[in-house]
Amino acid sequence: MTSTSFPKDAQDWQGRFIANMAAALTRREDVQLALWAPPGQLPPGTGDATTLTDARWLQALAHQSGMAHQLRSRKGLALGLVASLLMRLGRAYRRQKPDVAHVNWLQNALPLWGTRTPALITVLGTDFALLKLPGMKALLRAMLRQRRAILAPNAQWMQPALEKAFGDLAEVRPIAFGVDNPWFEVVREPLDGYERHWLAVTRLTRNKIGDLFTWGEGLFGPQRQLHLFGPMQEQMTLPSWVTYHGATHPAQLLQDWFPKACGLITLSRHDEGRPQVMLEAMAAGLPVLASDLPAHRDMVQHQQTGWLATSRQDLTQGLNWLEDPHNNTITGQAARQWVLQTVGTWDDCASRYAAAYRTLLEPHP
Repeated sequence: MTSTSFPKDAQDWQGRFIANMAAALTRREDVQLALWAPPGQLPPGTGDATTLTDARWLQALAHQSGMAHQLRSRKGLALGLVASLLMRLGRAYRRQKPDVAHVNWLQNALPLWGTRTPALITVLGTDFALLKLPGMKALLRAMLRQRRAILAPNAQWMQPALEKAFGDLAEVRPIAFGVDNPWFEVVREPLDGYERHWLAVTRLTRNKIGDLFTWGEGLFGPQRQLHLFGPMQEQMTLPSWVTYHGATHPAQLLQDWFPKACGLITLSRHDEGRPQVMLEAMAAGLPVLASDLPAHRDMVQHQQTGWLATSRQDLTQGLNWLEDPHNNTITGQAARQWVLQTVGTWDDCASRYAAAYRTLLEPHP
């Protein structure tokens, strides 16, 4: 498995889903996993496929907030980083000679070119920005022609576009990420009659913040509080009515914030796939108030498992509706049930990946 993101320790937010994915796969008796990723505490039983020099290089990249951030903020200088990444990945694929390469992010599959290794390629929402680059689809198609491959977006809304671009060369099989068991065990407290806590958990970029600061003006204050968590990756001025806590980690949200909050709010305009923090909030029985993006519509059923907003008026109505204790409770319960039935745990996710590996290893028809 290859990934350019991995948590350096238990408190780190970056690449937490990769650590969960690797841990669940390693728990299976039919999978022997070696991981090429930035340095961190590997799950027990997971092999380390990263050389010392690659680990140092990936660590430096992680300190710069990762490849996607570099491509957004330093486009010219980032080309050198991309070239170095592809060269290092190419060596890793040839050094390891795996039965199946499990590749996270489309760009990380490009160095498979010249091999015949079967590949499962996880596709996330940010990959759709990559596909807009000139020549990128042609490069990916050239790589796919050389092997059996499954493109595995983590949400079904991505499937039609991927089938249109690559369906003649690879199977497109949506495989949802899982959710850790403790999120399903959260016991929510009764809503406070005076203070109402809303949470926004996101990387701080203009696209990720979206309309939150403009639409939220005048709607939040001492009684209806907005608590913002996440690393600031683009410098921006925060409104005085926002309480900013900086970067967070799952344990803090799980123990201190999700039990007492009214809900999670995201008005992102980013290329979202299926935001993991939204899944975790819903699994915890926490309603989500979200912008009306394809990724959010894929998860949130309006006034059933959350609220979708397309305007400031929608946001106002959603806040009022979800602050009603009855609406909040039934919406949160419906959200938790949807995650249980549709997504399940990381072990359920690992079973889906293992089935895909078996498909790739079957004799070709």
